[in-house]
Amino acid sequence: MKRIVLSIASLAIIVSCKAQGTKDTAALKPVVITEKVLEDSDDPAIWINKNNPAESLVIGTDKDHTNGGVYVFTLDGKIDKKRTVTGLKRVNNVDIAYGLKLNSGKTDIAVATERNTNSLRVFSLPDMKIIDGKGIEVFQGEAEQKPMGIALYTRPSDGAIFAIVSRKSGPAEGYLYQYLLKDNGHGTVVGELVRRFGKYSGKKEIESVAVDNELGYVYYSDEQTGIRKYYADPAKGNEELALFGKGEFKEDNEGISIYKFDDGTGYILVSDQSANRFNIYPREGAKGNVNLHQRITSIPVSTDQSDGSDVTSISLPGFEGGMFVAMSTDKTFQLYRWADIAKKAGLRVNSNKK
Repeated sequence: MKRIVLSIASLAIIVSCKAQGTKDTAALKPVVITEKVLEDSDDPAIWINKNNPAESLVIGTDKDHTNGGVYVFTLDGKIDKKRTVTGLKRVNNVDIAYGLKLNSGKTDIAVATERNTNSLRVFSLPDMKIIDGKGIEVFQGEAEQKPMGIALYTRPSDGAIFAIVSRKSGPAEGYLYQYLLKDNGHGTVVGELVRRFGKYSGKKEIESVAVDNELGYVYYSDEQTGIRKYYADPAKGNEELALFGKGEFKEDNEGISIYKFDDGTGYILVSDQSANRFNIYPREGAKGNVNLHQRITSIPVSTDQSDGSDVTSISLPGFEGGMFVAMSTDKTFQLYRWADIAKKAGLRVNSNKK
């Protein structure tokens, strides 16, 4: 009888631990965990140094209200203090684009949303110099501003770079704004509003936005509803192409990142935030229907409540097949080797190192 009582007690402890969100022992472990930001890690982006991949960087945000920042990490997870920018007002999300045309020539950029100033902040890469003056105001004249998510779209036909921005709350139609980023003639980046688009369920908020430059689509997480898909080029109109992932998340569908192969195939990874896993969908859609994205699998990871991520299919030192990076609520970002993800989930690995 005593042995049975102990077994029941042990079972109760196990059930209690699971109810409190104890981490899955089968969860994939990262290769690197970054040093901690000061207050509240939120969203990462990967910058590839095309001349020297070993000097590529991970950019991550800290969304503190008064001393938020855009942190720069080397591939070993160390903070590059010289290039990290702090003193910002609640920086939410960040994205990266290559070759913005300025008077001084083409410049790689990181663009972050600064929620408490209702603006975008633009930094040149890799030096992280501020090149937006005092910021680019977004959702100007609207009662609801508070920018959160951002994705940068580079149009293949002319190299124009656009910022697609979401906000804390907004209307049922026209929730996202899209801005053309350009030089004002004096080396400062400004934004020209080119469209308002995107449906919103009204259930929670829209933060995560991701763009597939090559296929020309933008995806965003309408939390507790699903992932919405539109054309990224404003010239192609505002028709919603797909809404997928409905009912496939424990609570919020969050961070989106896209792993790409040169033939147009690949994977869309979406954070199942409260389940500490990522759902994976086919980038190319289904045979005969490019807008049908049915879940392939899910992979548990060791992040806690991740709502921001990025991925590259370019191999980097220590990251065969590419790198996947996701934020965790312990003020860090976790860096995973794509080859490890592929092995665990039965996915493919890009063999192209460039």
